[in-house]
Amino acid sequence: MAQTVLTADIIAKEALMILDNNLVMAKQVFRGYENEFDKKINGYEVGETISIRRPTDFTVRTNATLATQDVTEGKTTITVDQRRGVDFKFSSQDLTLKIGELSERVIKPAMVQLANSVDSYLMSLYKFVPNWVGTPGQTVNSYADFAKAPERLDEYAVPSDRSAVLSPADHWGLLGSQTALYIQDAAKGAYRKGSLGEIGGVDTFMSQNIPTHTIGVWAGSPAVDQTVNSSTITYDAVKDSMLQTITIDGFSASAPALQPGDVFTIADVYAVNPVTKARLPFNKQFTVVSTANASGNQVDVTFYPAMIWTGAFQNIAVASGVTNLNDKVVTPLGTDSTGYRQNLVFHKNAFALVSVPLVRPPGAVDVARETYKGLSVRVIPVYDGTNDESAFRLDILFGAKTIDPRLATRLSGSP
Repeated sequence: MAQTVLTADIIAKEALMILDNNLVMAKQVFRGYENEFDKKINGYEVGETISIRRPTDFTVRTNATLATQDVTEGKTTITVDQRRGVDFKFSSQDLTLKIGELSERVIKPAMVQLANSVDSYLMSLYKFVPNWVGTPGQTVNSYADFAKAPERLDEYAVPSDRSAVLSPADHWGLLGSQTALYIQDAAKGAYRKGSLGEIGGVDTFMSQNIPTHTIGVWAGSPAVDQTVNSSTITYDAVKDSMLQTITIDGFSASAPALQPGDVFTIADVYAVNPVTKARLPFNKQFTVVSTANASGNQVDVTFYPAMIWTGAFQNIAVASGVTNLNDKVVTPLGTDSTGYRQNLVFHKNAFALVSVPLVRPPGAVDVARETYKGLSVRVIPVYDGTNDESAFRLDILFGAKTIDPRLATRLSGSP
């Protein structure tokens, strides 16, 4: 029987299926925002954006007197600004092969690289997650180590339906700590899907794309160097960004070099239960978003989340008698200039991934676009008549963002 000549449409279908099968992180995050984009017939350009409302909150009255509250909704945006692509070429003879043969030789290796690129970008969003449990530099090698992450999420009233993505070292460290009976099931998932299975209600995966974060330069005795009190920031002022900037001094370096993604605490500033607003038994953690005006031994640091002292959106509690954070000690997590793997444990709504179909370029022929489980791939063939070869460019367009960092935590082991 004569072979069927492979077309851009057939290649697009095969490429998309392989790409989906090799994604790890991308399968654990929220994917519903594709529906918020208009279904353009011709596709999308880089830079298109949608707005997403942040959840509102309220306080509870304790008597029969009516006390209405304003409904205050912040918003954030997600932009499809990430282009990824892989290009390959076939001879006319190659294009008469069975798709299975061509897939194994060319398409599968290309899609593995593309999937890793998407997952790596999603994993890089750790920088916006302020929660970090465990001791940086320690491997997760026991259930007790792992349990610190869901425990922290429980303290913050994060719903179930959680996932964990661990580095290979932490994955195998945790796997090796389990009983022989448990290993039998866990290893099956690990070998076939990169999954440890469900541990403590958390669906657990391994990825070699776990990033390493290198702590900035915090040497010295950092402390807050300005008046920071309950009236410094209001929720209304920061409801869209939830960012705050304060001045920190006391560094011994001539030019402090804090890095986006660094996590720090402030003395006498504690976390609160987001529902009851009750003070929790650990310090509130903040993550550096950007730094500026590094001069002498001080720096202006912008961080997430902004400190909201009172009201429906309260997210910190200060020690009794504290009314001003000036001169309060600032303590970074980790050691200066040291790299740590950034395992993540999270509810799917912490992060969002949006994939949309790219435009069909004017003048391009035989353009194929395929969408599967919200993931869109475009394939365009380009024929080289001199060498009788067909080049194929395969492109995806996506956007990803940390939508609600409160729903996630970084995880390290314990000594």
